[in-house]
Amino acid sequence: MADGDCISQLGGWAGYRVSKWRHERRAETCWLVIELHSEPRQVHSCSGCGEIVAAIHDRTLRRLRDLPVFGAPVELHVERLRLACPRCGPRLEHLDWLDPHSRVTRRLADSVARLCAATSVLHAARWHGIDWKTAKAIDFRALERRVGPVDLDGVRRIAMDEFAIQKGHRYATVVVDVERKRVLWVGRGRSRAEVRSFFELLGTQRCAQIDAVAMDMNTAYDLEVRQHCPNARVVYDLFHVIAKYGREVIGRVRVDTANQLRHDKPARRVVKRAHWLLLRNPANLKDAEQVRLAEVLDANQSLLAVYVMKDQLKALWNAPTAWAWRRAWKQWLRHARESGIPALIHFAKCLRPYWRGILSRVRWSMHTGLVEGINNRIKVIKRMAYGYRDDAYFFLKIRAAFPGVGR
Repeated sequence: MADGDCISQLGGWAGYRVSKWRHERRAETCWLVIELHSEPRQVHSCSGCGEIVAAIHDRTLRRLRDLPVFGAPVELHVERLRLACPRCGPRLEHLDWLDPHSRVTRRLADSVARLCAATSVLHAARWHGIDWKTAKAIDFRALERRVGPVDLDGVRRIAMDEFAIQKGHRYATVVVDVERKRVLWVGRGRSRAEVRSFFELLGTQRCAQIDAVAMDMNTAYDLEVRQHCPNARVVYDLFHVIAKYGREVIGRVRVDTANQLRHDKPARRVVKRAHWLLLRNPANLKDAEQVRLAEVLDANQSLLAVYVMKDQLKALWNAPTAWAWRRAWKQWLRHARESGIPALIHFAKCLRPYWRGILSRVRWSMHTGLVEGINNRIKVIKRMAYGYRDDAYFFLKIRAAFPGVGR
């Protein structure tokens, strides 16, 4: 078998034959340069309409990159044909192994896209010896083909949450289909005006089909849902409410108690070090930690009161019926008012207007745990690339990572 035939077998460039090939030394790298010419009897089809066209408008020599051969980078010199299509006018010839106007073959583009799914664009570009902008453009086109436009039909339950996109309190919002576990929309910001784009994309008819929306106590999200989704019930997530309670009530009472013990340094040290003991789930504490927690609570009535009230607050999300929830809710508010603890009284006053979202949990067993897991994966995607400057590309990455499951 001739050398050119061997190169042809390695290449698999349908419709083209190898006319010449050579090695070129460039810097410290040895390149394999292959010249390709169109087969004389090749049938040509238009890249616009797909029809067979015999007339050739012109020929252009184009340099392309292909996958390496035995570790040597490959450059193709291709005689590219532009056909005189009677329907479309002058159009490039359709080739299965090369996209129109692309400077890399499809198999090299596929290799770059697969590598970009596992590492950063910069590393993928360095691995293949191409510019990082080229690698990014290849991955962007591959993601657009794979993800495509989002299917918003049949969406009934969604969850919304925010995540940090950059330093300096810059956030983005992610909306997830709870039933199919897929990302529906990602947008920069968390204000009403910025979140409104999702509901406009959803449309009036599909908005009316939304039954429930899980979220934290974000007023902007709440107001937009109530405005655009008349039949939806807002469900507040237990994790966010308890986290807020831990910061504003338990944390405040612990600091105040420690300040009152400034003249008793051993006791003050015990209270200051009890931060995570008071916030963690008792079932997750070790035996020694449970002993320490019991000592702290026995010595401080205010800490004991807010700690017990935390468990009672969590129990509201497990009420079996609306009537049982109503009784537990009134009892919790009464205990908060009678406690005499300013931080607890203030928290109960602020929480009271949100009672409908807490009650909705009785009917709709929803939470933002799925979104929190997605947010953790988003952090990994962001760290792999050391951040993204292109929101459209970053948001496509997020959607591709969570395509969802079938119904």
